[in-house]
Amino acid sequence: METSTGLAAPAADLADPRFWQLPAPARAAAFAELRRRPAPVFFGDPAAGRGFHALVRHADVVEASRTPAVFLSGPGVTTPEPPRWVRLVFGDSMVNLDDPRHAQLRRIVSRAFTPRLLGQVEEDIRRVATRLVDDVERRRPEDFVTSVAAELPFQVICTMMGIPEHPRRMILDQVNHASENIGVARPLRRRIRMPGRGLLALARMQGMVASIGRERRRRPTEDLISALVTADVDGRRLTGRELGAFFSLLLVAGVETTRNALAHGLHLLTAHPEQRALLLADLDGGLGGAVDEIIRHATPIIHFRRTLAVDHELGGLGGPLLRAGEKVALFFGSANRDETVFPDPDAFDITRTPNPHLGFGGGGPHYCIGAHLARQEMKVLFRELFARLPEVRSVGEPDIVPSNFDHRVRSLRFTF
Repeated sequence: METSTGLAAPAADLADPRFWQLPAPARAAAFAELRRRPAPVFFGDPAAGRGFHALVRHADVVEASRTPAVFLSGPGVTTPEPPRWVRLVFGDSMVNLDDPRHAQLRRIVSRAFTPRLLGQVEEDIRRVATRLVDDVERRRPEDFVTSVAAELPFQVICTMMGIPEHPRRMILDQVNHASENIGVARPLRRRIRMPGRGLLALARMQGMVASIGRERRRRPTEDLISALVTADVDGRRLTGRELGAFFSLLLVAGVETTRNALAHGLHLLTAHPEQRALLLADLDGGLGGAVDEIIRHATPIIHFRRTLAVDHELGGLGGPLLRAGEKVALFFGSANRDETVFPDPDAFDITRTPNPHLGFGGGGPHYCIGAHLARQEMKVLFRELFARLPEVRSVGEPDIVPSNFDHRVRSLRFTF
């Protein structure tokens, strides 16, 4: 295997599941070497039409994100691409759509986030965070992920959507089933496991929300589901299948990414006591920088894919040529360690300014619609936690699920 410049390919193979089981320092070193290459490296079997060009530099990931007419999301951003029958049955997630359909759905969703709804969400975040820290003080649970990090975004999203209390535990079980196969190899089958395996769980979730959506059409209330099914944008509102696809995206993406960022954040602030001391010395003033540095350093989503619509010279005229139909993988974690953008990129520094991380994507039409919500959840939870339990800290190393899709924390022991 060779790169497009004729250089020998690096020893590390990003398409091999075994790469994602290597220790984090080994993977970081491999990405650092790839960033030094003059052109993206192709991984896979080009003769068989399988594989991808790895975009590992900050500038390349931003270019691919902000040039949607060239770098398409429609064929699918996950690996493998969702089968056609799955998309027909479950509906298309917005992450797997291009304009004009993507823009149309995004307008409907954006219109539903009214100032009144957003104000209520802020109150819900504070209420849930307070209750969770109350529970930590009273029950002294051992696992930060299940008792705090997963609960906060899940309860906030359910309240925002208008999901009644009684099915929430069942829905959370379905979220866990839908996301548990996002990772690398099964012990007995050394092949990549990817999003889309938990189809039964997705079907159950979508059935629940479709039923609620039908009820809200008849009797709307002041929640997001009501706003989505009654909104009229250019004569369009979300269909039941579109509502189910959006709900699945919001839960699996919104809950998983925020839970992982919160867990990584507690561990990073434990492992770097000097940064923790800086934060505690000015909690309100330092939380914004701390949250962004946690997201940069941890990067909850590792990569998404795009498909070339036309031949394209990356970086402009004379740059590496990518051919129509080829695929690229946008490695956000590598871009967030790009030495040309972030001085001392491996350091955890909550005062880092500027911090143009790509933890919510590289910009463009697919920039994370929940970025503001995730930041607010992290700031409010950490403020509540450190103000009331300033000695709270992780114990030991986080239990990381080896994955080429997300930076998932299975569990994290903690104490105070």
